[in-house]
Amino acid sequence: RTAATPRVAAPGGILERFDATLPFTLTDDQRTVGADIDQDLARTWPMHRLIQGEVGSGKTLVAIRAMLTVAESGGQSALIAPTEVLAAQHLRSIVKFLGPDLAAELRPVILTGSQSTDERRRALLAAVSGSSRLVVGTHALLGDRVDFAELGLVVVDEQHRFGVEQREALRTKGTTPPHVLVLTATPIPRTVAMTVFGDLDVSTITGMPSGRAGVETFTVPLAEHPGWEPRIWSRMAEELAKGRQAFVVCPAIDDAHTEDDGEPEPAEAEADAPKRAPATVLATAERMRTMPALEGRSIAVLHGRMTADEKDRVMTSFAAGDLDVVVATTVIEVGVDVPNAAMMAVLDADRFGVSQLHQLRGRVGRGQWAGVCLLVTSAELETTSRERVDAVAASDDGFELARIDLELRREGDVLGERQSGGRSSLNLLRVVEHADLIVDAREEAERVLEPDPELEGSPALRDALARRLDESDAAFLGKN
Repeated sequence: RTAATPRVAAPGGILERFDATLPFTLTDDQRTVGADIDQDLARTWPMHRLIQGEVGSGKTLVAIRAMLTVAESGGQSALIAPTEVLAAQHLRSIVKFLGPDLAAELRPVILTGSQSTDERRRALLAAVSGSSRLVVGTHALLGDRVDFAELGLVVVDEQHRFGVEQREALRTKGTTPPHVLVLTATPIPRTVAMTVFGDLDVSTITGMPSGRAGVETFTVPLAEHPGWEPRIWSRMAEELAKGRQAFVVCPAIDDAHTEDDGEPEPAEAEADAPKRAPATVLATAERMRTMPALEGRSIAVLHGRMTADEKDRVMTSFAAGDLDVVVATTVIEVGVDVPNAAMMAVLDADRFGVSQLHQLRGRVGRGQWAGVCLLVTSAELETTSRERVDAVAASDDGFELARIDLELRREGDVLGERQSGGRSSLNLLRVVEHADLIVDAREEAERVLEPDPELEGSPALRDALARRLDESDAAFLGKN
C-alpha cells in the first residue's frame, strides 16, 4: 500500500561503470543477494530487506551497489552506523571502492556528532541540496536539522544497535518513503530471523571473498595454566617481527569506565564465579610498553571516550602501518579493515558474548597472512562462561555459533526481555529444538495473509490476534 520510487540501473550507467572497475569478481552469494536487491528496488513499494553475513563476507560492497543503483536516478542514500569509528571506516571504504572519478561525481560525505560547526554545515548543505548522493553518519543523521533533497535508500549497519524508532526517524526523512536495507554481521539462526525480523525479507551471505587467509583461534586458559600468560606477548612479538600488526581487546577502559557502546558482561555469567577486576585498556597498554618482548614497539589505545579526531588518527596511523599494536575496547568490533593485522589477544574473553568474540576476531586475517586470535580467560572449566569461549575457539562458522549461543543463553536474551510470567509467548516452544515448526508456521502465516492482509475472511483468527496482542505487545514485537 505504500508507494516508493522504483530505482533501476541503466545500461552504461553508474553501477555498470563501478562494476567494470572492481579488481575482483563478486562471490556467488553477493551476486544472488544483489539480484534480490535489484528486484526489490525496481518495485513501486519500498524494499525492507535484511542482509546477514559472516564477518568479512562483503556486505558493504553489496550495500554500495544498491546505493549506486539509487544514485543513477538522482536519488540519495543514507548509511547509518552505530559508532564514529565505523562511520569513518565506511566513508573510507566507499571512497576507495568508487575511485576518484565516481567519488567526485557522487560526493560522499560524513555527518557525526563531534564534527566542527563548519564541517557539519557543509555536510548538511550537501545532503539538503542533493549535491551529495551518498551520506554516511552516526545517530547525528537522525537530527531535526538533517534533510535530504531526494532520499531514496536507507542503509542501517549493525541493525541490532538501533531501535525501531531510530530506523523510522531516518526513513521518514524521505518525501516519498525510501527503500530500506538492513545489514548485520551478527549471525541469526533462520528461525530467529523469521520471528524477530518478521517485517523484513532476509538474505544471507555465507561465502567469503577469495584472497583471505582466515583466522585460527585458541583458548588461553589461565585458570589451569597461569604460567602461559607471558607466551601471549612473546607470540605477539613473533608476529610483529614479521612486519605484521596486532590488536589487544579489553572489556573496560580503566577502573572506572566500561566501554560506552559495548555490551555489559553477559547476564548468564555464573553467580558463583570469582569477581575479578576486568582488564583495562589504559593499564594494559602501560604494562605492554614495559615488556622486554615488546620493547621499541609503537603501542596506541582506542576507546569510546576519545574524540572522533583522536580515534580517527589512531585508526589511520594503524592502517598506514605506523603503529604496531592497538589496545582497544569493542569500538573495533565491526567495520575495521586492516589487512596487515594478523594477531588479536582478547583479555578476559569470558566477559564477552559469543557473537562479540566472533565479530572481534574478524578484524584479523583479512589479508594474505593467516590470523591468530587468542581468547585469554580465567574462567573455570565446566562453567557457562568458559563454554562460550571454548565454543568460539572450536568453530569459525558464525551461524553454528549463533545456534550454540541460543542453546547456552535460551531464548529470553534473544527475543527480548518480556519472556517471564504468564504472558510469555515461549512457554513451550524452543527456538533451537522446534526450528522446523517455526518455519512451517511462518510459511502458513504468509499463505493466509498474502490474499487477505486484514484477515477479513478469517474473523475468528483476527479476533484471537487482537486479544493476544495489545498495543504495548505489538509495539514490543516491532522494536526488535
